[in-house]
Amino acid sequence: MRYGISVPNVGEFSDAGKVGDLARRAEATGWDGFFVWDHVVFPHAGPTDVADPWVLLTVVALATERIRFGPLVTAAARRRPGTLARQTTSLDRLSGGRLVFGAGLGFTLEAEFGTWGEPVEPRVVARRLDETLTVLDGLWSGERVDFHGTHVTATDVTFQPTPVQRPRPPVWIGCNWPARLPLRRAARWDGVVPMLVSMEDGSWNPTPAAVTEIVTGVREQRASADPFDVVITGRTAEQPAEARATVEPIAAAGATWWLEGFRPMPGDLDAALRRIEAGPPR
Repeated sequence: MRYGISVPNVGEFSDAGKVGDLARRAEATGWDGFFVWDHVVFPHAGPTDVADPWVLLTVVALATERIRFGPLVTAAARRRPGTLARQTTSLDRLSGGRLVFGAGLGFTLEAEFGTWGEPVEPRVVARRLDETLTVLDGLWSGERVDFHGTHVTATDVTFQPTPVQRPRPPVWIGCNWPARLPLRRAARWDGVVPMLVSMEDGSWNPTPAAVTEIVTGVREQRASADPFDVVITGRTAEQPAEARATVEPIAAAGATWWLEGFRPMPGDLDAALRRIEAGPPR
């Protein structure tokens, strides 16, 4: 099991300097990863500060030397695949091969797509996401790409340089559990990042039973025997024994990463700092 931190690019976490300091402290205290949300428009709590995630991730890359980092998750369908290929490759090379690329449909579709007059139908966004991932995979390879899909086109293009990681940076796919269709997409790539949220109060609610279902669902769809990450987000206590008691059953159910998740709420920046300083629940 690996352990990471997941923070918004919204509210108190929109300050790049503070996010870089959190990442630096996370590495120093033994965490394995540091991830940020990707929102252009955040549809909750009225107008609020939002930072560009690629700027935040650049700061994280420069502030650290060891830990993995990346967007969790970027709504790839609303971004140009050529631009994404350049951004992700540049970050992977800057960091010596530490980028993880998290991708999903986005949330909410009305905010992230409808705001700009783009289609919000989930099936349309999903098809565009799949085409974008196909083109990204080709561009990362350094080979010639000639792709003509329903929504995405890349005509006779070859991208250099390539990412440090070969054949590509790991691709993790977001999943709003218990939706199962995204598991099919995730099974074609390198990991799944399910959102396990209580319907009653909106809190993270990862249970061993849910993790077991997710792991089983991916195995049913996955043809490759290559390593596959199951990335679970939740919150644990700062006390080591209590934190381990929460995480150990999740690991036993098949999770490979545990992320301490924070939200753009007053006080969560300080809470993230305290939890980072307490160390991962090993």
